Amino acid sequence: MLDNWIEKLKYNEQGLIPAIAQDYQDGTVLMMAWMNRQALELTVSSHEVHYWSRSRQELWHKGATSGHIQKLKQIYYDCDRDVILVKIEQIGNVACHTGARSCFFTEVPI
Repeated sequence: MLDNWIEKLKYNEQGLIPAIAQDYQDGTVLMMAWMNRQALELTVSSHEVHYWSRSRQELWHKGATSGHIQKLKQIYYDCDRDVILVKIEQIGNVACHTGARSCFFTEVPI
């Protein structure tokens, strides 16, 4: 049975909360996506990460078609309870839909 911490999170008007996926071994930030309560519950119960696809308006089991699943190692929420951090093992070392390891590969010159 899930603890009620999921109920105490602060979701936006669409019932979503941002989720940051981070490599549990080296700390690399791999991607950001959205979760709803159901995605969180599935993630915790299956130990594989699920998100909510805003474009398709449906649950999304990360890697279900590509094989690049994310195995949940740890989960945190921030001090305001409005962001989730999932520390994961990225199967296939590819998190981004472009085929890159991380979605954060475009550096902005400053």
